[in-house]
Amino acid sequence: MGITSSSARRVRRAGTAATAAVLGILAVSAAPAIAAPDGSADKPAAGAADKPAADPAKKPAAGSAKKTTEKVPAGSAEKPAAGKPAGSAASAGNAGSARSAAGIPLAISRLAQGPGRDVAITIDDGPDPRWTPQVLEVLRKNHVKATFCMIGTKAQKYPELVRSVAADGHRLCNHSVDHDVTMDHKPVAYQKQQILEAKAMIEKAAPGVPVGYYRAPGGAFTPDSRAIAAESGMRPLGWSVDPKDWSRPGLPAMITALEGKLPQQPTVLFHDGGGDRSETVAALKQYLPWLTAQGYHFTFPARTTP
Repeated sequence: MGITSSSARRVRRAGTAATAAVLGILAVSAAPAIAAPDGSADKPAAGAADKPAADPAKKPAAGSAKKTTEKVPAGSAEKPAAGKPAGSAASAGNAGSARSAAGIPLAISRLAQGPGRDVAITIDDGPDPRWTPQVLEVLRKNHVKATFCMIGTKAQKYPELVRSVAADGHRLCNHSVDHDVTMDHKPVAYQKQQILEAKAMIEKAAPGVPVGYYRAPGGAFTPDSRAIAAESGMRPLGWSVDPKDWSRPGLPAMITALEGKLPQQPTVLFHDGGGDRSETVAALKQYLPWLTAQGYHFTFPARTTP
C-alpha cells in the first residue's frame, strides 16, 4: 500500500520535532552558568559537578593586602577581655550613652566636670608615706581638690593617708589591688577580683568615704572591667594630659608637656607613688598657679555624664 501525501507530511513533521528536541538537549548541557546581576551564580542542575572550593591554605599574593598599625594615645586604649573578641556584647559601653544598672556610664571619662574652663587633677599609685603628704601640701596651698587613684594594698598598708586625702576633700579612685598592668590579658574573674577587692580595701581604710572612680593600671581597660566597675558604682576613668612624670623626664620637659595645647576640660595625670616623685611635687608647685592664671577652675572628672 503506498504512502499518501498526508502521511508523508506527518512523518516529516515528527522527524523535525525529534531533531529539535535532540539539539535543544545538547545546547542546554553545553551552556555555561550565567552570572546573576548580584554576582551570584545560578544553582546548577541536580547531579551537576560542584565547583571546587578555594583552598583556605593559600595566601593572597604579596602586596595584595596592606596591614595597618595605629598607635593610640596613652589612657585611651582599650583591649578586649581575654577570650573575647572586640565588639562582643560586653563592649556595648563604647557608646557614650550606655549605662550600667547602677546608672554609671560605661564609657571612659576623660573630661573634667563643669560647663567651661575646668581642669581635673588626678594622682596615681599611692598612697605613699613620703610623697602623698607633700602632694597634699601643694594642693592645699593652691586650694585645689584632686582625685587620688589608690592601689588597694597600699591603702591597706597606709590607711591613715587614705583618711588624710579624704579629710582634705579630695575624691577617691580605685586603681586595682596591686597595679597589674597585664590584667587586661587575664580572665574576667581575675579582673573582677582586682577591682572589687581593691574597692573594699580603700573603703575599709576610710569608712563611709565613697570610691567613685576606677582607673585601670596603665589605662588597660577592657569592656568587662568597665562594666564591673560601673556596676559597682565607679566611673571608668582615663586621662587626656600625661606629662609622664613617672619616667622622671626632667622638670622642663614636664612643664612643656603640661603647658602645651590643652584639650577641652582636661584630666591631667600625676603620680604620688611608684618611685621618686620629687619632680612631680616640683611640677605641681609650678603648674597649679599657672592654670589659675590661665583662668582654669579645679574640679573632678566627669562621673555621671559621658
